[in-house]
Amino acid sequence: MTQLYHEVGIVVERRAIDSPWADHAWTPIAVLPEPPELAPWSKLTGTPERQQFYLGPATLTLHSVDTAHFRENFETGHAKLWVSVRPTGIEPALEMVGVTADPFEGEVFCENVDDVVEAVPMPAAVARLVLAFFEEHHVEREFVKRKRSEHDPRKGGARPVPGLEREDS
Repeated sequence: MTQLYHEVGIVVERRAIDSPWADHAWTPIAVLPEPPELAPWSKLTGTPERQQFYLGPATLTLHSVDTAHFRENFETGHAKLWVSVRPTGIEPALEMVGVTADPFEGEVFCENVDDVVEAVPMPAAVARLVLAFFEEHHVEREFVKRKRSEHDPRKGGARPVPGLEREDS
């Protein structure tokens, strides 16, 4: 399996919310094609209600076995990157979980309910990189539907007959 690693930068936003349980919420809002010459947690812009920060660098990993998933991402017409961050409850407020171009891996990010996962637009430079990786490594695989084999009672594991009671030994 071939892999490609590419460093990107992650931008998050802290916005004020009206809730009895929290005064703010964090959301990943952008992926930069290259990490900028900024220290992690540098404030980029903002108002008291919305503040944007450069969270830091992250590694986008492309796997050759996932190329069909990348194709599905591009077929939507608006390619995305899935960014997952985790609130820490201490300073710094967030930690990076991952970034991916694979929509199925992005769905897996959502399994941890404490993480904040957002699909953000894929920058053009990253899109070119993913498409080049796709073109170089994609192998079309034929879908083969499995056929169910008949039950062989000689192999054990007899199937119970519906409507008949089993005797316990």
